[in-house]
Amino acid sequence: MKKLILLLVVALLLPAMASAQKPKKGDKVVSPFIEGKQKVRKSDYDSIWKFTTFDAKKIYYCNFDYTSIPSRVEERRPEWGSFTPVMNYLLNVSRSPMRMCAIFAVNPAITDEAQRAELIEQAKTEALESLQTYKAWAQEEEMKTKLQLNVAQVDYRYWQGTEYFTTEQPSDAIIHVGLLLYFGTKKVNLFPSAAEGAKGFNDVRFFPNDATVVESYEPLMDSLATYLAENDRLEVLLRGYSDNTGTDAYNKGLSRQRAVEIKKKLIARGIPDYRIEIEAKGADDPVGDNNTYEGRIANNRVAIIIQ
Repeated sequence: MKKLILLLVVALLLPAMASAQKPKKGDKVVSPFIEGKQKVRKSDYDSIWKFTTFDAKKIYYCNFDYTSIPSRVEERRPEWGSFTPVMNYLLNVSRSPMRMCAIFAVNPAITDEAQRAELIEQAKTEALESLQTYKAWAQEEEMKTKLQLNVAQVDYRYWQGTEYFTTEQPSDAIIHVGLLLYFGTKKVNLFPSAAEGAKGFNDVRFFPNDATVVESYEPLMDSLATYLAENDRLEVLLRGYSDNTGTDAYNKGLSRQRAVEIKKKLIARGIPDYRIEIEAKGADDPVGDNNTYEGRIANNRVAIIIQ
């Protein structure tokens, strides 16, 4: 009899338990992590010190060490440093919501991939824990602004821009770059791509079994070099291809040499080596029929990709 009663109780509770686990209709699941575009530098964002109010159409950068949040909120009247203008705003204006993104970088001097992977996971964890501490504190302080928490990684070399070559670099394995802030409900990309809306360039064609850039492409080389010089955040990927008439090794080598020849022309026009990447694809991804001469000409090419 006891077993029968127990079974009846379980049968009655199961539907309630199942419904409790289901998200309510209309609930949105927001990932705590966002992927940061690599080609971002702090000059892309407005300084918070320039404003007494915050515009919902702008993204703001604050060079605040978010890992200091747990120790600050334990104080009765915490000092917020460079985050002070934001805090003053939040205490006086009810704005919903604020998107708060902690950004970090792994020191570029660390090249070991396994070590970098461990540091990335460590940085994500500590950043999210710090932001969640702030969110809990803000709720205790009855601040009405809703918070959305995000964490993202950037490449520190791109973040600093030319300053990377002229200033002393931090020795920390994990660099706490700061916070990005966005007020409002509109969906925005916190890390706009440097190549978004970039100019497109036609492929450079080659004769079969030849890596010579014919003279008719010199105006294209001039135009490409000028464009890169005027847009110093951009880089170019030269992706070489061939037809399928040779061995895989030969085709890969030929496609690489074609990309190298174009790279030489760009360097001769003043484009730094580090802004030019080459990739050899050989006979992969044909755009023409390799059984015809015209098709092979189409496949013997270098694609110019602005990135």
